[in-house]
Amino acid sequence: MKNNPLPRLDEDQALRERLLPHCRLSLGEVWEDPLGQHRVACADATNLSHIKNLVRDDRASLAIHDPPYNLVAFNLRDVDAFIEWCADWVQLSERFMVHNASFYVWLGADQNQHFQPLPQFMMMMQQLELFESRSFITMRNQRGYGTQKNWMAVRQELLYYTKGNPFFEVQYTDIPKILRGYYKKINGRKTENLERGRSENIRPGNVWVDIQQVFYRMEENVSGCYAQKPLKSSERIISASSQPGDCVLDFFSHSGSTLISCEQLGRRCLTADLDPIYCEISIRRLEHFRNSGKVGWQNGHPFEDVLEPSLDEQLMADE
Repeated sequence: MKNNPLPRLDEDQALRERLLPHCRLSLGEVWEDPLGQHRVACADATNLSHIKNLVRDDRASLAIHDPPYNLVAFNLRDVDAFIEWCADWVQLSERFMVHNASFYVWLGADQNQHFQPLPQFMMMMQQLELFESRSFITMRNQRGYGTQKNWMAVRQELLYYTKGNPFFEVQYTDIPKILRGYYKKINGRKTENLERGRSENIRPGNVWVDIQQVFYRMEENVSGCYAQKPLKSSERIISASSQPGDCVLDFFSHSGSTLISCEQLGRRCLTADLDPIYCEISIRRLEHFRNSGKVGWQNGHPFEDVLEPSLDEQLMADE
C-alpha cells in the first residue's frame, strides 16, 4: 500500500505555505465546473457578497453544513461568539433555499464542557424560527476516544431541520431484518413485521451504526483533512432529502464529501470553504474521481503532483 500521507493541514503552517501557490482560488473567487454541474467558492460563510457569488440565481432544496466546532479560521472562539457566527451563516443559508427545503448540520458536543456548543446551537435555531426541528441523529464511530474514567466517546451529532414541506424518501441500510414479531392484522389476516416490510433490510433510524468512519486504508480517505465525513453519510442525506437535478448547499466543503456525493447522485453542488487549500482539495477530488473513478487517495494525498517526496520516502521507494 502507498504510504505518502499529509499531516493535518490546519496545524502545519510550513506545509500550508508550500501548498497555497498551487491553489486556484483566493478569497471571494469561484471555480466553475467545466461540465456546468457544480461551483466551489473560496468564501466566508457569513459574507453575503461571497455567498451571492456562489449561488447566483440558483436556490437549494437541501443544505448540509459541517462547521468547524468552535473554530473559525483555526482560531478558538468562545461559545457565545461561535453561536453568533453560526446564526449568521444559518440565516444566509436559509436565504438561498427554496420554500420547501431540508437543512442538516453536523455539530459536536464537548462532554467536558457542558456539551457545548450543541445545546446553545439548538436554542439559537429555536430563536431564529427559520426552520422546524425534525430529528436528532447520531452517527456511531467504530473507533472512539478511550478513557478509563468515562464512557468512550464514539458519537457524532447530526441535526435535521426543515422549512415548508420538503421531499423525503425513506432509505434502507445494508443490515438485513432478523427480528420477527410485532403481529398485526391486515385484511383480516395476522401478519408479522418481516412480512409487511417494503425491504428485507432495516431502515436507518436516528442512530446510524452501519457507516464506517474514514481512515487511511479506505479509498475515500483524503489525508490532511482532520474531520472527513464518510461518503455514505452524505449519500444517505442527499438521497433522502433531494431529487436528481436539485441544488445542494454546503458552506464548509473541507474534504469535498458533499461535492463527490452530489456528483455520484446527479445533484448540483454549491459548496464553499474559507481556506483556499480545502477548496483546492475539493476541486482536485472531483477531478480525480472523474479521471480515475476513485473517490479519494487512500494513504496518498491530493498534492502528489506538486510536492516532492522526502529523502526518507525516496529511500523507502527504492527498497
